[in-house]
Amino acid sequence: MNLKHTKLKEYQYAKVNKLVSFIPTTETKTIPIVNRQSTELPKPKPASSLSLFHHNMKGHDFINSMLPDELILEIFRNLDSKSTRDACSLVCRRWLTLERFSRDTIRIGASGSPDALVHLLARRFPNVTNVYIDERLSVSLPVDFGRRRNASHSSLSWLRLHFVSERSEAGASESDSYCISDAGLTAVADGFSNLEKLSLIWCSNATSAGLRSVAEKCRFLKSLDLQGCYVGDQGLVAIGKCCKQLEVLNLRFCEGLTDNGLVELALGCGKTLKWLGVAACAKITDISLEAVGSHCSSLETLSLDSEFVQNKGVLAVAKGCSLLRNLSLQCINVTDEALTAVGVFCSSLESLALFSFQRFTDKSLCAIGKGCKKLKSLMLSDCYFLSDKGLEAVAAGCSELAHLEVNGCHNIGTYGLESIGRSCTRLKELALLYCQKVGDEALSEIGKGCKYLEALHLVDCSIIGDDAIYSIATGCRNLKRLHIRRCYEVGSKGIIAVGNNCKYLTDLSIRFCDRVGDEALVAIGQGCPFLRHLNVSGCHQIGDNGIIAIARGCPQLSYLDVSVLQNLRDMALAEVGEGCPLLKDIVLSHCRRLSDVGLDHLVKRCKLLESCHMVYCPGITSAGVATVISSCTNMKKVLIEKAKVSERTQRRAGSVISYLCVDL
Repeated sequence: MNLKHTKLKEYQYAKVNKLVSFIPTTETKTIPIVNRQSTELPKPKPASSLSLFHHNMKGHDFINSMLPDELILEIFRNLDSKSTRDACSLVCRRWLTLERFSRDTIRIGASGSPDALVHLLARRFPNVTNVYIDERLSVSLPVDFGRRRNASHSSLSWLRLHFVSERSEAGASESDSYCISDAGLTAVADGFSNLEKLSLIWCSNATSAGLRSVAEKCRFLKSLDLQGCYVGDQGLVAIGKCCKQLEVLNLRFCEGLTDNGLVELALGCGKTLKWLGVAACAKITDISLEAVGSHCSSLETLSLDSEFVQNKGVLAVAKGCSLLRNLSLQCINVTDEALTAVGVFCSSLESLALFSFQRFTDKSLCAIGKGCKKLKSLMLSDCYFLSDKGLEAVAAGCSELAHLEVNGCHNIGTYGLESIGRSCTRLKELALLYCQKVGDEALSEIGKGCKYLEALHLVDCSIIGDDAIYSIATGCRNLKRLHIRRCYEVGSKGIIAVGNNCKYLTDLSIRFCDRVGDEALVAIGQGCPFLRHLNVSGCHQIGDNGIIAIARGCPQLSYLDVSVLQNLRDMALAEVGEGCPLLKDIVLSHCRRLSDVGLDHLVKRCKLLESCHMVYCPGITSAGVATVISSCTNMKKVLIEKAKVSERTQRRAGSVISYLCVDL
């Protein structure tokens, strides 16, 4: 046995030995295993992971001889990642079998012959209850290598042969061969009879016939996601008749459905349905929502995006679903009448999101403020006829508000936000996007009244400046995330205040803020030791001194974007390499003074790097690109011009290299 395999065994036993000490012991038979001092067993000396390994090597399998199947299964359930589970399953055949029995979730992307793949997975993992199939994701077939893989060689070979014969016999197109069909859904139904959650994302070949198989054989189904599937009414009717425990249903972009299918489903399992999402379904109208309002009294969440739903449908839901807690609406034909009903009848509402409404006025928000006292989250996007009056009503009535986003509502200004600051003292997150009428006084009031604010997002707020950021920094000392983009009145003064007062800051983004200079980042580096995410893209006054201060003061930094910094040089990159060993993602694009020398210093210490963007950096050559590729074994994406990638680098790491198209 070679040294590498020996180290792997030591690691596997160490993980299990550590977990055993934390497993609760509720049955008598497991007590001797955890409590080594029990009188029922000899009292061995405390065993390290290495000694356990030596026991195994001598023919005395200490763990396997003492741990029952139930406890090993519990250990697998407590492992923190799939890679760890996979590693531990390689210890022996027994552990491999038990790990397969313990697995409850599988995820499948676009793969050759997915129907055959489902057959194979169903045999290997019989206790799976959650199946996620997303054909937007590209996943390759497994590859055989090494001795451990030989055991499954026959199954994988059968899968490949089946894939080839299926294409040659049926004459399937290349795109169809990567889409699960009704046969695959039948395999899901046959193989996972205890299925509780099924997601079919953009599975274009699935039809009502396959969905009917699932409905008939998976009676415990609780969650069904059909986003982008062209299934018909018959499949949905079958789900309603057979799956009486269904709680979650996502019908976004299901163009083949009509009112008939959703009405029948509401009749069949309306008593248990709690979550419903409908978007871009042209044939689903008020008739469906009336059925939902009549039969789905337990509905808690409704997400509705439709040009065909009008007041009648939303009124029915508001009156019939009094337990509604989360409501998201993007319906251009719905008016104040419907939203007023929500305020009157839905007193349990906690989250409200309104998108692109041009027929709502302050009357609607006044009703929400008056009736929805439990409201905690409010999102207003492109609602042009809402003003400060409506926001003031929400502030007065919804004192528990914790999340507020105002995006492109041009009639909401300083006064409305001041009302929020005075009344909503529990506010934790505030986002103001394209709010040209909101001034410094609004954020000054937020700083005075909202002491628990943790996140602030500002985009294109042209009259917000340093005084506003200073007020937030001095009043909201628990601030963890600050994102500012194209707020040209914000300068170093405000960011220095953040560094001096917000020591828990973990995420700072100040993109294209021309007045922010090195002195601001010096304050951040000295006062924010827990910073993990920094984006200073386009801040032209920032140079070496600012980035060096970050490198020396923020050792936990994992993401850094310094693109379009014309004054940044290799010295700063070398300091980042020395001070930020946990760095995973870096963006260096359009930094004209960086060269291969700086890259070399960076990758010597930053061994965890997973992505690096460095387009339009004239000082970086193919040699620098090769250095990054060869030094960072965890690299997943390198964005670079094609001319800077040598043939050798392309052969070694073509799968992780992305090219910027410059030939157009």
